[in-house]
Amino acid sequence: MTVMNEAAVRAGGPVLKMPIPGPNAKRVLEADARLISPSYTRSYPMVAKKGAGALVEDVDGNIFLDFAAGIAVCSTGHCHPEVVAAIQKQAAELIHISGTDFYYENMTTLAERLSKLAPWKGPSKVYYGNSGTEAVEAAMKLARYHTQRPYIIAFYNAFHGRTMGALSLTSSKPQQRRRFTPLVPGVTHIPYPHVYRQIGNHASRQEQEAYAISCAKFIEDKLFKTTLPPEEVAAIVLEPIQGEGGYVPAPAVFMQELRRICDANGILLVADEVQSGAGRTGKMWAIQHTGVEPDIITSAKGIASGMPLGVMMSKAHIMDWVPGSHASTFGGNPVCIAASLATLDVLEREAIKNAETTGAYMKQRMKTWVEKYAIVGDVRGQGLMLGVELVKDKRTREQAKAERDRIVDVLAFERGVLMLGCGENTIRLSPPLIINKDQADIALDVLEECIGIVDREVAAK
Repeated sequence: MTVMNEAAVRAGGPVLKMPIPGPNAKRVLEADARLISPSYTRSYPMVAKKGAGALVEDVDGNIFLDFAAGIAVCSTGHCHPEVVAAIQKQAAELIHISGTDFYYENMTTLAERLSKLAPWKGPSKVYYGNSGTEAVEAAMKLARYHTQRPYIIAFYNAFHGRTMGALSLTSSKPQQRRRFTPLVPGVTHIPYPHVYRQIGNHASRQEQEAYAISCAKFIEDKLFKTTLPPEEVAAIVLEPIQGEGGYVPAPAVFMQELRRICDANGILLVADEVQSGAGRTGKMWAIQHTGVEPDIITSAKGIASGMPLGVMMSKAHIMDWVPGSHASTFGGNPVCIAASLATLDVLEREAIKNAETTGAYMKQRMKTWVEKYAIVGDVRGQGLMLGVELVKDKRTREQAKAERDRIVDVLAFERGVLMLGCGENTIRLSPPLIINKDQADIALDVLEECIGIVDREVAAK
């Protein structure tokens, strides 16, 4: 495996050799503008060449500290030696044998591992796809098949994917839906309990819980009494921590109310853990922080450290469809499964615990920013899935979108730290789960410096 600049690797932080983008990056950017779909959403001109751990080197030799992890995909870091070795070994033995038509032992090996990690008691069954959106599509189809019901409840600001079924659940940005209708019918969206945006993070715990419960009870008190027959609802689908919606955790009492409503009406509870799962929150699944058991779970990002693998797992009795009901030619690809088995080894041995401890350290430090900087409205999340929400006015909670973009796309990037936004005005921190405390401090030092610059700019206006 090619290793990057040794001094940068030892330091664990960014090393910038020249203004960015450099000459090689500019050449790639020009070609990209001519040849690549303009539908992609690039935040800044970072042209990656190679990576190791939490560091990425671009085509001009600049080294960045990656606190985006390929949008939370590279859970064990870039090119983890154990994952690379597993991929290389498997690629020399068998690259493809369609698991929809033939048998492959490691499909069951991985399913056994995942079943032991499932967020429910009892046996499980596993379906393999190639991505998060495919896992969500499979969950939608299974929910309708098993219940023989047409309707699904989802939430505003959710992101579940871009294929037509998953897009029907997604309600994150209008552009994601624009000119693609009609979508899959039968989906009803309702408000997600965003405590800070609705009642403020200074509300008492009792007020926050009452608000969260009211969001769940809207289903019974309004939907079921006006427009949606409960006996015709197949599933309630949600992210235990909304990803693109702003890294917003669902309160435990909200999840408990959803579970009660589902049990009372024969509805399946589907947890989309594509971004929040695979150890990112300090537990294997984010929903485990709430004490609630779902019926179906979806996973993809992070489950194979960058290889294309989607997983839809359900309680065994729910996956009752018959041959031909659903399939995927490449789902459960041998190389991807080998990568996933190696990823789980690293996660269970060290990375999930590190996500818990390092994430708690980062969150504690960032929480002080709410009082220190006028522009920081809220800091939230679990483990290494953390969000910093920026506002122009804490009283009105007016969103500071342009200021967020300036921090992420310009200031942090110019200082060699890769971050991404989420929601309208939130900075997301989703580094590889193997980062150390020194790297966390480097990234937070940079982020705090950038926030301080923008905070002063806003105050001067």
